[in-house]
Amino acid sequence: MRLTAHRLAAALVVSVCAASTAAVLSPAWASPAQVQQQSSCGNQNVPPPPVDSSEQPQAGKTAPAPLPVPERPVGGPRLGECDNVLPEKAPSVPSQVNAASWIIADLDTGAVLAANDAHARHRPASVITVLTALAAVQELDMNATVTVTKEDTEQDGDKIGLGAGGKYTVKQLLRGMLLVDSAVDAVSALTRQLGGTDATLGKMNALAGQIGALDTRAATASGQDGPGMSSSVYDIALMVRTAMRNDNFAEITRARSANFPMTGSKSAFTVTNDNKLLTNYSGAIGGKTGFTANAGNAVVGMASKAGRRLVTVLLRAEARPVATWQQAAKLLDYGFALKADVKPVGQLVERAPGANAAPETTAQAVRDPNDEVAMDPSAAPTAFGNFGGPLTATAGVLLVAGLLIYLRKKQSRRSRA
Repeated sequence: MRLTAHRLAAALVVSVCAASTAAVLSPAWASPAQVQQQSSCGNQNVPPPPVDSSEQPQAGKTAPAPLPVPERPVGGPRLGECDNVLPEKAPSVPSQVNAASWIIADLDTGAVLAANDAHARHRPASVITVLTALAAVQELDMNATVTVTKEDTEQDGDKIGLGAGGKYTVKQLLRGMLLVDSAVDAVSALTRQLGGTDATLGKMNALAGQIGALDTRAATASGQDGPGMSSSVYDIALMVRTAMRNDNFAEITRARSANFPMTGSKSAFTVTNDNKLLTNYSGAIGGKTGFTANAGNAVVGMASKAGRRLVTVLLRAEARPVATWQQAAKLLDYGFALKADVKPVGQLVERAPGANAAPETTAQAVRDPNDEVAMDPSAAPTAFGNFGGPLTATAGVLLVAGLLIYLRKKQSRRSRA
């Protein structure tokens, strides 16, 4: 009996120590089902393999390592799930939506109403210019004059038709960049004002880190494919929400066209917004489109109805069975059909977890849902907060150790008797 008791106590020690180790190593928010779900998601580290050589590093350079994956999904645990993440008892998503990832969120509250693979990493194409614009509107004078160079006009990619020697304001260049899918000539002129390509990318990636867009690495300012380019629908929604707080950005993104005056040898011309939602969806207030061979179709759509402003983002969408702007329209319809007080599946954060507030975020602060353990019913807080599991396990070890000491003393007394 004494041997059995000792073995039982030792087994308890092993069991409690194992529980303590698991409590320390496992995130407090993650249930076993969630951990299994996350491990089966695709593209959580890097986008799918490229279909061409556009992402090959320049001679003498190596491709950057994949961005680290946060221990907890930014915006809440449900946003780490794969496939459709919907509110309780919500209807099915329209079957015509075929994007690899999509999200619907409230621009004002930041509530994520529904999503599909929100943190899967994809190439953003030229919707990344939302981040380029964020860097520009924060630093540059909108009325400053920029002289277009020959180098700007000879960039590879789609252009709006700026002429070498032409003089345009920063705001006019932003119009060209945000209304037209690629607009590499306007992007080139803007990046020069921001200190050049490397400096611009540094500012863009710093901004992404500040606002909590941790799936994002901008490899080009225009959205053309480049080594290490990465983002997610969650991150793009974060960028759009932040950018919409700037009056210049909000004004430009809802414009259906923009006029460019004659300057130098360049005749006056007009560019039309590539975002077909503006002319086909009631209440549309802006958006952005993009496409590359590696990224596929990317769409951002925003609309306002009955006092609510929603944004939807689609990445790696195919223009079938309906056009991508129509898929965005169906997701906006889905979001507006949900009740205003529906319990969100996540939150667009105001800042990166543990970081100070990001610039240009003047709306009400919203905590990262990962800081609220109670959001996951399976991870209710203990009296010791996040340390409750390890502390409870330690107390258990001490209790069993005391039992062992007691049994040994009892055995010693019997021996002496």
